[in-house]
Amino acid sequence: MFANKKISTLLALGTMAMTAFGFPQAAVSGAPITMDPTTTKTSGGFNSTNAVNGNKALLGKVNITPHDKYSSSVGVLGCKINTNRVAYWPSWPDCNNVCLKLSHEGRSVHLLQIDASGGAHDISYDAWNYLKTGHSVKEPGQAVAGGGFDVDFEYVPANECKSLITDGSGKLPVAAANGLSWITSCLGGSWVGNNYQLYNIQDPICHYGYDEKCTLASGSANPTCPHQLGANPKLDNPSDHKVVNLLYPTGQEEVAP
Repeated sequence: MFANKKISTLLALGTMAMTAFGFPQAAVSGAPITMDPTTTKTSGGFNSTNAVNGNKALLGKVNITPHDKYSSSVGVLGCKINTNRVAYWPSWPDCNNVCLKLSHEGRSVHLLQIDASGGAHDISYDAWNYLKTGHSVKEPGQAVAGGGFDVDFEYVPANECKSLITDGSGKLPVAAANGLSWITSCLGGSWVGNNYQLYNIQDPICHYGYDEKCTLASGSANPTCPHQLGANPKLDNPSDHKVVNLLYPTGQEEVAP
């Protein structure tokens, strides 16, 4: 987004301009916002920062709002991650900074940032509810309604979010056909480029395709899968591939349509 820009240039824009570009409103309260000046934008339109944490981490306060239906603009498969711990941020998912830690009143959650919002800093409803109340929406009588509230946030090493990948591999599960452009933009040493697994599943909700791993040979533009890439049958065992949304404001479970 800010190719070859120095952080001093960003600060010179002022708070309103930075907010318009998707930055949290941290400078107003005095919380530091620092960004690695080596942040780049690839030709495919994806952001990739070369470092995280220390004095290069993007830190501050942000106003979070609840999001109750799973989606991923970069093709991360909801049936293979904890969809109750996802960040839907204004900025496009990054190749290194995919793991967020949010803290509020002594409570904290880790979130995968794998979708882009229309401007809000949304997070999964269950995570929002926990930060606000200390309780999961799955607990009887503990789901609450409400708007945004401020929390502290920081990007942390992506390995800290590996527990959110539920297949136990530690590899970010991505649709081989629909998530390929993000993956190829991240190749060349980023965390995502070194820690992804392609699957021949066609949609982030895991309704269609084959639950099989695909490989991407060096220099190749097309993954190789046991079945035809992009084949669109209904998954054979849909009960194992359910993506369950926790609906706002009740916490009621709904299988994603």
